[in-house]
Amino acid sequence: MTASVTARRLAAAALAAGALVSGAALPATAADHARPHHPQVEISRVQYDSPGRDDRSNRSLNKEWVELTNTTRYAVNLDGWTLRDESGHTYTFDHYRLAGRATVRIHTGEGRDTRADLFQDRRAYVWNNDHDTATLRNDHGRFVDDESWGHRRGGRH
Repeated sequence: MTASVTARRLAAAALAAGALVSGAALPATAADHARPHHPQVEISRVQYDSPGRDDRSNRSLNKEWVELTNTTRYAVNLDGWTLRDESGHTYTFDHYRLAGRATVRIHTGEGRDTRADLFQDRRAYVWNNDHDTATLRNDHGRFVDDESWGHRRGGRH
């Protein structure tokens, strides 16, 4: 092998190694934006303006809800996960598993929890009609998904 061929191979190997190291050294935020994030559980719908009069009746409160959908085939343990509004009203999931490809509604008012419906047992509305953000976090406090409405351009979403 000639010296020039050896030198070219060494240079190519050094460039390849440098590319690998620089790719691994990217900050996590840059790597996160490289591909779209698809959460296992997502906020699929929000009914923030309870139909009819806002009279704080339990019936009206339960017509205000947030829907979560498990987009995978596997059950997800939501124990300790939280659903929160911008004002800090927080619902914490307690011993609940969302089945694969299933949906659950979290109602504001009082009721009896089932597989498809959970209740925050509140006596006042949570979700603002004009603007708000529903934020879902896992049991480690990490962001999972959010849904906003009524915010002006440049606001949160």
